[in-house]
Amino acid sequence: MKAKEEHKKYLRKQKQNTIKVIVIQIMILASFLILWQILSDNKIINSFLCSSPKKVVDTIINLYQTNDLFVHVWVTLKEILISFGLGALIGIAFAAILWFSPFLSRVLDPYLTILNSLPKVSLGPIIIIWAGANQNSIITMALLISVISTIISVYVGFKHTNNTSIKLMKSFKANKFQIFTKVVLPSNFNTIISSLKINLSMTFVGVIMGELLVSKEGLGYLINYGSQVFNTNLVITGVILLGVLTSILYFIILFIENKLKKEW
Repeated sequence: MKAKEEHKKYLRKQKQNTIKVIVIQIMILASFLILWQILSDNKIINSFLCSSPKKVVDTIINLYQTNDLFVHVWVTLKEILISFGLGALIGIAFAAILWFSPFLSRVLDPYLTILNSLPKVSLGPIIIIWAGANQNSIITMALLISVISTIISVYVGFKHTNNTSIKLMKSFKANKFQIFTKVVLPSNFNTIISSLKINLSMTFVGVIMGELLVSKEGLGYLINYGSQVFNTNLVITGVILLGVLTSILYFIILFIENKLKKEW
């Protein structure tokens, strides 16, 4: 009975701490926006160069009224979801192949390291020539940026799985596939989720860089177009919309993580 009460107190305290964190996060954001607007209204900062929350809201309303808002958001979201999904699948699958074949891992290790350190943006012109000045080149750019880091981070997690657990499975005559599915994969749940979070941010970078180079739609295009016509409001609006999109996708991953943790 006492243990149950203690557990309830613990859960209550955890809930209270979560609420406190959320409230403080909202307060920090609200304080930043209010301060930004005050500085702009009092001409302490140049609103032409730094915009203001009111001007950003006006720009969003204008984009909505001209039916451009959801078109640009959807284009970027679609490219991110395709790139993120493919990057995650390819990265985890390739990491699994490397775990199953230590010889292949030793052969490819220097190539993966070199590819990971290469500035993929510099390959942009070549990607455009190969894939064309279209959505394919944007997705290819995002995959090049995200997939290598996913492979490396997930494989390192697989490689450093608790050796005692693996030996125990081997003592029960388990084959390599059984060891992978019963020990390696479940043990690296947190590693995979962490790599997905990194993959998400890298995918955003790749998609936006691709849109800056070739796209005629999307948030990257809005930012590029705004900079070309010296429309700072449009540039900052594009950046803020990207931040909102990133936050939504991040919290979706967080939600999935919490759900899977409860099940596992």
